[in-house]
Amino acid sequence: MAVVIRLRQEGAKGHHVFRIVAADKRFPRDGRFLDILGTYDPAKEKGNANVNLDKVNDWISKGAQPSPTVRSLIKKAQAAAK
Repeated sequence: MAVVIRLRQEGAKGHHVFRIVAADKRFPRDGRFLDILGTYDPAKEKGNANVNLDKVNDWISKGAQPSPTVRSLIKKAQAAAK
């Protein structure tokens, strides 16, 4: 099973909020997922991403591949944690 860490779209029309999830590559974007790793709200100016870095690192150690967008959110969260 190929696991990816990607964004799952939620929220109302015109105001999308995303969850950062670990999901099988074959699952639909808004379908089933394995674990919730954080949230992302693009409407906020600062502090728009909440990422559980412990869970993310655990999934990456198991072989999960983050999408390019999620990879940038993880880097920002790691920089903010330091």
